Amino acid sequence: MEVESTIRTQEEEKEKTGPKILVIDDEENVCELITLYFEKAGYKVTCTGSGTDGIEMVKSDKPDLVILDLMLPGIDGLDVCKEIRKFSNVPIIILSARVDEVDRVLGLEIGADDYVTKPFSPRELLARVKAVLRRASYIPKPDEQQAINLPGLSISRMSREVIIGDKRIELTPKEFDLLWHMASNRNRVFTREELLEQVWAYQEFYGDERTVDQHIKRLRRKIEIEGSPCRIATIWGVGYKFELREPAGAF
Repeated sequence: MEVESTIRTQEEEKEKTGPKILVIDDEENVCELITLYFEKAGYKVTCTGSGTDGIEMVKSDKPDLVILDLMLPGIDGLDVCKEIRKFSNVPIIILSARVDEVDRVLGLEIGADDYVTKPFSPRELLARVKAVLRRASYIPKPDEQQAINLPGLSISRMSREVIIGDKRIELTPKEFDLLWHMASNRNRVFTREELLEQVWAYQEFYGDERTVDQHIKRLRRKIEIEGSPCRIATIWGVGYKFELREPAGAF
């Protein structure tokens, strides 16, 4: 009861102040546009043009989400993302003028939750931010499944913890959402479009299907460790499914 009360108090406090967004981008017009658009929607926005300062602000201010440019003076945005991922699983959306697929793939591989290219629609960016935050802060209802316990695998929806064997697996918010959704529907094949809709909550604005592929790739590296009882199988021409290994790994 105390945990539920604390969570409820935190959510009520967040509703009063609005989610905190940290924008790390050295283009003043971009920061002004995001600030203006997002503050009208009830968000609290802080901006910095320095990647180094941005890393420290994530540590001290604990924002609910980071919007990160790649082409920053000094430390590159990709390195900023890597540094943040060393100590925080805060959702990160990369906002960049780099449109090459290699940049998108690399950004997602090192831990970003989404990738939006410039020039961008502030309306679309807001929709993506809402989708990421909605999934990251979701609290299950009492009558909903809150844990998945399989031989050698435990997933808690309330604490957002994943244990494989006796090892705690560190996942980003989006990686956890993806694992929970697929593990809750074991052996069901999902298309990329379905995962974008159901996990990323993209309805009006559809993300690049490569987003799904890169998150699956990262998730596999983390959960398909030696002795793990589970894996994510590729169903060629269709999509992906979560399944238990046969036989299950021994711990």
